[in-house]
Amino acid sequence: MTAQLVALCFDTEDPARLAGFWAGFLGWEVRDGTTAYAPAALDPGFVLRFLPTDEPKTAPNQMHFDLTSSSLDDQRQTVERALALGARHHDVGQRPEEGHVVLADPGGNEFCVIEPGNRFLAGTGAIGALAGDGSQATGYFWSQVLDWPLVWDQDEETAIRSPRGGPKITWGGPPVAPRTGRRYRPHFDIAPAPGTGRPAELERLIGLGATVRTSGQLADPDGHEFCLL
Repeated sequence: MTAQLVALCFDTEDPARLAGFWAGFLGWEVRDGTTAYAPAALDPGFVLRFLPTDEPKTAPNQMHFDLTSSSLDDQRQTVERALALGARHHDVGQRPEEGHVVLADPGGNEFCVIEPGNRFLAGTGAIGALAGDGSQATGYFWSQVLDWPLVWDQDEETAIRSPRGGPKITWGGPPVAPRTGRRYRPHFDIAPAPGTGRPAELERLIGLGATVRTSGQLADPDGHEFCLL
């Protein structure tokens, strides 16, 4: 009995604009105005959903995309395409000698375009990873929730990946940044496996270490919210 990852959700003040940005950037399709769907050949196993909020973004996201490059020219073209669609360069303290390029989308959500030759992201597709701030315990938690195997577990850094392939989800280990409001961090929408009711799945998640928030959302061992549909 395992849950299914359905969507990666972003709170934003302009859902339609961000859906259009990411769909145009990744070559996906916008449906219902605020949800981006990948074509079958590029499907990472989830959709991107953009939800309205009036709360301004005041801190870095807890998770960000690491996008892959096949060559330096491909990396340059990816960055140029993002900038043309409304992204901007973003300073998170990266050093000049580092090969990746840090950008932010029109809503301020950070993402990285990784230099070619990154072995950890080899074979993952255009979205190489959803890289997150989080503890080893949270990596273990999500491995059990989704039944995705650990593909990295070293020095308290963890990563999981769907058995079907696609992006990795990574947690960088301690120290975990303190929670600042909602931090606009992307959150997961998950659904019970077919044939499993929501009450049974909720009980399983709590048994694995999830907690129930007063808002009705759940939280993983690090306190990062997610929704059980």
